[in-house]
Amino acid sequence: MKLIKRHRFMLPHTVIVLVSFALFSSAAHADLITDWNERALATMATERVTGGVAPARVLAMMHIAMFEAANAAGVSAEAAVHAAAKRVLAELYPKQTAKLDAAFEAAMARLAEGSAKAAGISVGERVAMHVVALRKDDGVRGADTYRPAAAPGAYIPTSMPVMSHVGGIKPFALKSVSQFRPGPPPALTSETWTRDYNETKELGAVGSTKRTTWQTETGRFWALIGTHAWNQAARQLASSKPLPLSESARMFALLNIAVFDAYLAIFDAKYHYNFWRPVTAIRNGDRDGNDATERDAAWTPLIATPMHPEYPCAHCVVDGAAAVVLKSVFGSGSVPEITLTYDAMPGVTRKYTSIQQLEDEVSMARIWGGVHYRTSNEVGHAVGKKVGEYVLQNYMRPTR
Repeated sequence: MKLIKRHRFMLPHTVIVLVSFALFSSAAHADLITDWNERALATMATERVTGGVAPARVLAMMHIAMFEAANAAGVSAEAAVHAAAKRVLAELYPKQTAKLDAAFEAAMARLAEGSAKAAGISVGERVAMHVVALRKDDGVRGADTYRPAAAPGAYIPTSMPVMSHVGGIKPFALKSVSQFRPGPPPALTSETWTRDYNETKELGAVGSTKRTTWQTETGRFWALIGTHAWNQAARQLASSKPLPLSESARMFALLNIAVFDAYLAIFDAKYHYNFWRPVTAIRNGDRDGNDATERDAAWTPLIATPMHPEYPCAHCVVDGAAAVVLKSVFGSGSVPEITLTYDAMPGVTRKYTSIQQLEDEVSMARIWGGVHYRTSNEVGHAVGKKVGEYVLQNYMRPTR
């Protein structure tokens, strides 16, 4: 199979798109895309891959390879997609090869033998190795050189923040991690800061009497990482509206490209501004030069505070980016009910009848959880929308 460059479809520094891209021509059912999406997350759980950035990177790599394999000419698209997914995961997590091989062989047993199947496997393997090679030195595993600020001899908490090396990581689609860097957080003497401070202080405290029982559950639930939540939602939406194989592959690739790059954009802003979290601000409310922000010396948030600066909200940037991609496929109105679960809260489910409803809940949950301010949520969501729109407008656009 011949490979050619088509600038309109290329992801910078990632992949070469296959010659026969016909987005809407495949009639194959897309279950295998969602199956491998779920299997990839299970594989990472077994390997104890945590956070949202690392899983988003892996999912983006796997789904890019699946997308390209699905559009190869003259081969079994199903065989190519299975082979691409398995090879990416096996290369990244070699200890899981036996399980991945078993799933792959079971899938192959359901496909008719012949030259198209054999060629599909070969193409899928080649594409996967190409994607893995292109992301090998993308900076994700770069050295953490964060320098804690402390007076000589003075103790400070010693857990290192995450993603402080974001400036050295290569995006999938963005030109740079700072491409959509927002303006600064509110001045500490501003009315906006006064509003944000007191809202989170009141609604986000572990013992808040202003927060309802439902809001407390919601705040705790949305410790759930955005990568996992939005892929869970995407699988359900894809099930409710079956897509052609190539279209499903494209959607999941764009979703995870947008999520990964949105994370990079937000961590760039976080470390650029280095803004304090509510637990720090509220315990130091007498030091911000604002008489309307009273200190609470023992204030504690409802959920654990993430180990990185506050501004802007990372959950919210993922919401903005993911929602743009999913709305482009499923619309901005009502959708079949989405039900999300969280392993840390067995028996608890969250239900949504629109993508927008899911977005809105997450933003408020971060206030109820006591880890973010309203302005940070709004800014993070806006950055995420810009990332999602940029990805949609520039990459994997259908041919005529």
